[in-house]
Amino acid sequence: MTTKTQKQRMLAGELYLADDPELHADLARISDWMERYNASRTLSQPERQRLLEEAFARVGEGCTIRPPFTCDYGYNISLGRGVFMNFNCCILDVVAVTIGDMTQIGPGVQILTADHPRDPAERRQMLEFGRPITIGANVWIGGGALILPGVTIGDDAIIGAGSVVTRDVPPGATAVGNPARLR
Repeated sequence: MTTKTQKQRMLAGELYLADDPELHADLARISDWMERYNASRTLSQPERQRLLEEAFARVGEGCTIRPPFTCDYGYNISLGRGVFMNFNCCILDVVAVTIGDMTQIGPGVQILTADHPRDPAERRQMLEFGRPITIGANVWIGGGALILPGVTIGDDAIIGAGSVVTRDVPPGATAVGNPARLR
């Protein structure tokens, strides 16, 4: 019987210890990458596209992420064709984050897969886990929105600025508020 590494546990969405040497090495790698990416404002879109391809699992043609941008690991992020993310977006990608073609994301949006146990004894052990986030194609997410762990947002949906999305949003729906409710 083989024991999973903390990274394998993280990627599987299981409880894991983030204070792990392998994960620290991954964080150091992405920190170096973010420093380069966030200094890339004067680079052309194709040059920034190449930087995204260096760090992310998948990057469709014509993606734009305006720096500054932050993420946990990068290798769990998949972007469809033509994705646009405005300034100051943050993705905590301890597990998969998938963003569909032509989705537009406003400034200051946070996409957060990282979660923590509800049991206080497990939290005291510094355990955490992740739940994947899927955002469909042609979605518009207004500035300052928070997308919480485990949420799926369907194609053509709209998320209002400042909304806190705690539940799935069906295709074509508009969700606004804190917590976000269908309108």
